[in-house]
Amino acid sequence: MSNSGQTASSSGGLSANALGAVFMMLSMAGFVLNDTFMKLVSKDVTIFQAILIRGLFAVTLLYFIARWRNAFTLPLGLRATMTNPAFVARTCAEATATFLFLEALFNLPIANVTAVLQLLPLTITLGAALFFGEAVGWRRYGAILVGFFGVLLILQPGTSEFSIYSIYALGAVVAVTVRDLATRKMPDEIPSLFVSFVTAIVIAIVGAAGSLGKPWEAIAPVHVLSLSLAAAAIALGYICAVLTMRNGEVSFVSPFRYSIMIWALLIGYFVFSDVPTLLELLGASIVVASGLFTFYRERRTKLRQVAPR
Repeated sequence: MSNSGQTASSSGGLSANALGAVFMMLSMAGFVLNDTFMKLVSKDVTIFQAILIRGLFAVTLLYFIARWRNAFTLPLGLRATMTNPAFVARTCAEATATFLFLEALFNLPIANVTAVLQLLPLTITLGAALFFGEAVGWRRYGAILVGFFGVLLILQPGTSEFSIYSIYALGAVVAVTVRDLATRKMPDEIPSLFVSFVTAIVIAIVGAAGSLGKPWEAIAPVHVLSLSLAAAAIALGYICAVLTMRNGEVSFVSPFRYSIMIWALLIGYFVFSDVPTLLELLGASIVVASGLFTFYRERRTKLRQVAPR
């Protein structure tokens, strides 16, 4: 990254930070498109069937991408890599998160589930403070508390809007938080694409195991197309996420993750005819604002740490 991402590229195009922001928004679009295609088949295909079929497509795509990027070269060796505690924890957490998230997605408006997932920057900050001893000031703790209040406005516990699937959405947040915290503890020698490839295999196995002993729904060509597009979209999301971190400063590009809410609201309205209530919009806005404030405070803290004394 040249000149800390501030200068334009040699081709005279976007600066590294601007390019990183574009990749972040494309990454978020990829994840929402994956959610959209998965939700489109939810009325006709069981969740485990959908996980299995999408998983097979994802494994195939990631295999060729990993081969292309030479991600099967493992400096630690296959056994040491596969038995690394952080690697195992991350893979199990990802598989758990996939199931919980899709259960919520299949039964709740896409914008609501997406908004709840925007708690992640807050829960990861909290988890890093609790388990890794990272310093978190009272302002960020306050932002975390406000963010949880925003989620309560979205899920509205105690009303008819609240269901078991709301709990699944919160469970997905916990699982993804564990995944990301485990990722921080993984050795740098483990290639990211290898991690994604193995995770895709495990998720496909979960889909196969969940389908055992249950009658399969008829899979129409349109369902196969939707699930293959879901796999392509999620692969796009992962690839762009990697390109994001390689082209821009984390503190600059991270806030652009909230572009996912724009995609989710637009797709929810135009594809699924979901119209969020004012209370849900307020809750989503609070969650996003809390996350943005957390990014701001983290950037301020890092700047103070590197400032000359």
